[in-house]
Amino acid sequence: MSVVVAPEPAVACDLSLFVACYNEEQGIIPTLDTLRAALREVGCTYDIVIVDDASTDKSVELVKGYMAEHPEEPVKLIVNEFNQGIGVNYVEAAFHGSGKYYRAMCGDDVETKETLVSIFKRLGEAEIILSYHADASARTWSRRMISRTYTGLVNLISGCKIKYYNGLAVLRRYDVMRWHPNSPGFGFQADLVTRLLYMGATFIEIPVVPKERVGGNSKAFKFKNICSVVHSLLEIFVRRIGRVIDRSRYERLRKNQQHVTENRLTRV
Repeated sequence: MSVVVAPEPAVACDLSLFVACYNEEQGIIPTLDTLRAALREVGCTYDIVIVDDASTDKSVELVKGYMAEHPEEPVKLIVNEFNQGIGVNYVEAAFHGSGKYYRAMCGDDVETKETLVSIFKRLGEAEIILSYHADASARTWSRRMISRTYTGLVNLISGCKIKYYNGLAVLRRYDVMRWHPNSPGFGFQADLVTRLLYMGATFIEIPVVPKERVGGNSKAFKFKNICSVVHSLLEIFVRRIGRVIDRSRYERLRKNQQHVTENRLTRV
């Protein structure tokens, strides 16, 4: 069961942002400040959906205080009674947003305003906007090696040639709701992106400079998330087998998706 805190019904906008929050009391407010500053600079319309995944710290209290201080901001807070995982929350938040495009953010304040601006200003140039680390020297050697290994493994299994899968892609919100992954963990991005690429989605890749989180611990390397990533890799492998057997099926799905999307935009 989840509790939704929202000031008013959402209005259609350019971009919906899902902010993942799990024990992020040190980073959640700086994340929101950075996000708002980037959005103001770009000038696109937006809404923000924060999903707190059963935090045990003061994250929820801080977000509610932030919403009270900024009532003009289109921010919605969803508080999960039980921890559900970032992949599940990613999909759920898409249904609560109203943007044409959709992107996830982590609440640990690891993206600079400059990085976000460089991504947001490219809205509409492709159906998928991917980012990759042009200079990863700010990250530890072990983190760089893990990222490279994971990217190589996904490319090997899927047959795709993407520079980085964990860069939190900008997608069409409809695509997230229609083709959402089934993984609760961090593998959801590679699962969804490779699926859309199989269906012929256009994409661009943008170089960004990452920064390390300033507080708290990363949740990516917990045992249940590692198991979830393995599940996502298996999903990708099985999908590639299916694509080899019946490639025309993905072409038909793609054409049908374009038809449905065009109809939705016409109604809007």
